[in-house]
Amino acid sequence: MSERINWYPGHMAKARRQLQEQLARADVIVELCDARLPRASRNPDLIRMMHGKEHILILQKSDLADEKETERWLSYFRSLQVTCAAIDANKQYKQVLRLINMKAEHKVAQARARGISKTVRAMVVGVPNVGKSTIINRLNGSTIAKVSDRPGVTRAVQWVKVSPYLELLDSPGLLWPRLDDQEAALRLSYIAAIKDDVQDVYALAVHLLDDMMAAKPEAVMERFRVQDDTLRGDLLLDAVCRGRGFLMKGGQIDEERGCRVVLDEFRAGKLGRITLEKAPVPNARKEEPDAEQPSGTAE
Repeated sequence: MSERINWYPGHMAKARRQLQEQLARADVIVELCDARLPRASRNPDLIRMMHGKEHILILQKSDLADEKETERWLSYFRSLQVTCAAIDANKQYKQVLRLINMKAEHKVAQARARGISKTVRAMVVGVPNVGKSTIINRLNGSTIAKVSDRPGVTRAVQWVKVSPYLELLDSPGLLWPRLDDQEAALRLSYIAAIKDDVQDVYALAVHLLDDMMAAKPEAVMERFRVQDDTLRGDLLLDAVCRGRGFLMKGGQIDEERGCRVVLDEFRAGKLGRITLEKAPVPNARKEEPDAEQPSGTAE
């Protein structure tokens, strides 16, 4: 992609300050990432902010990710002593409650010894559009946080009481101010963590198609009726448009429609379960991003 993605809206600087202020009140940090992009969808700035706090990593939307690859990612994170779990869109939220309670058990016991019934505060954090409000609503059993498939819907931090002894912080999705790795920026754009209207959607769709062909070519070829598995880049997008009949008068390819459908269908999981990032070999610390090593995420 020729143009760098401008991806740090002004409200995020304010959100970062608000999160930093609330960290002292949190007993547990629940970090969410997208199971299809377990590396690109983790914010290294947040990882540094969480240093020294009890921490849980949740791989959200695991029903859209490759099951075997998700297991490899979980094994990798566990090899780094990170408490983690994979959660799909509609199930397994009781597991999150169990992990929160486990992480807060020591503080609850200390308070009980002093005759106090402690309210556990868990801060839910992650990049935009990774499912923070959804998980809060599921844990509460009703809609108390706004949910959307667009980034930037939650704009302010708010503590939400989900039981007599548990409060969750619904926070805005937080990107980091500077990202030299444009590959990560592209992949965040695939899951709509960065708004489509600030970038070249054509180039984004082409990159996504190439990534999907590398991860699961048979799914792309079947969904978009592509016959040649060697196609990449612009030629692949052309084949997708022709295969799905995205043509205008005179047989001209409707690139705009093709790009939109590629992005929308990946985001909706219509190509089946795909993970676009391979898990490193467990204990291969040299492959971890620099932000991971001083993070304090090991429990």
